[in-house]
Amino acid sequence: MKQKDVALVIVVVIISAFIALFASKSIFVPPKNRHQEVEVILPISASFPQPDSRYFNSSSYDPTQLITIGQNNNPNPFSSSP
Repeated sequence: MKQKDVALVIVVVIISAFIALFASKSIFVPPKNRHQEVEVILPISASFPQPDSRYFNSSSYDPTQLITIGQNNNPNPFSSSP
């Protein structure tokens, strides 16, 4: 690099540093303006009310039960051989 190139690089670095400094001061919030009000919520309790007996009762349908339709003797139903 020539002497003019080194000087030009130094000038560009200094100018870009000043631009970055002023841009960061305008973008980021200073510490004195960091206060924000938040909503206070109630703590979570371990007690839950009983669910409505119209929907959750002992005689209702259980969708988690295994449903078997017909006889299936194939232990691997997705294989290509019968």
